[in-house]
Amino acid sequence: MALIHVNFYAETLGMSRSMDVIIPQIKNGIGQDGKFTLTDKDIPVLYLLHGGSDDHTMWQRRTSIERYAVSKGLAVIMPSTDMGCYTDMKYGYDFYTFYGKELPELVKEFFPCLSDRREKTFIAGQSMGGYGAFKLGLTYPERFSYVAALSAMIRPQHLFEGETIPEFAETIFGSPEEIEGSVNDLYADTENLLMNTSEFPNFMMICGTEDFLYLDNLDYFNKYQKALNMQGIWEPGEHEWGFWDRNIQKVLEWLPLDTNGEGK
Repeated sequence: MALIHVNFYAETLGMSRSMDVIIPQIKNGIGQDGKFTLTDKDIPVLYLLHGGSDDHTMWQRRTSIERYAVSKGLAVIMPSTDMGCYTDMKYGYDFYTFYGKELPELVKEFFPCLSDRREKTFIAGQSMGGYGAFKLGLTYPERFSYVAALSAMIRPQHLFEGETIPEFAETIFGSPEEIEGSVNDLYADTENLLMNTSEFPNFMMICGTEDFLYLDNLDYFNKYQKALNMQGIWEPGEHEWGFWDRNIQKVLEWLPLDTNGEGK
């Protein structure tokens, strides 16, 4: 595998951004098999989103995602959104538009060997990144065929609870009332998908039973599991990287890949 750090200009955001990219290579490394030839132009892609307070480096710093991806022949795109919640902010940047439209186009421009076909394009994330993965998967079903959330922030309205409201919550969302029924409301996004789309992505939710977000995840799963034919994994665990390192492996096993990195 090759690990590439990319600095680039994002027109939607009007500023430079960074992403780390894992790409399969044709040569064998120690304990690793090369999966592709120089003529391959359709390598499957996973967009892997980070959580709050993290950045584009965190998945490879806290897990063995590169080692897990090599056996699948899978490219992994790990971009940075800062604390933007993958949202077109009320006062700030249009991160949601960037991720849904501009970023996939830039990835294809920079890496022509990577697939842009729906059946080979997947998205996943943890915590805030799980929220982003579901929001993008629900609202761009024509782009992503498999969508996974680990310990997802299901209801950003909870950011406004408690004695002290984080300043970033108001900057991003405005108020809880502005979230309800908007594109930032996963329940509203799901209802829109069910009413307006006949071909759904495949969805998976994973959360630890000791995670402070467990009940929110379970509520969403119970409401939409049947309609979305959604997979769910609930097991002992908290909101931490050991849990996510174990369970991102289950996500990769769930994706439609064989050992040669080809879609099943």
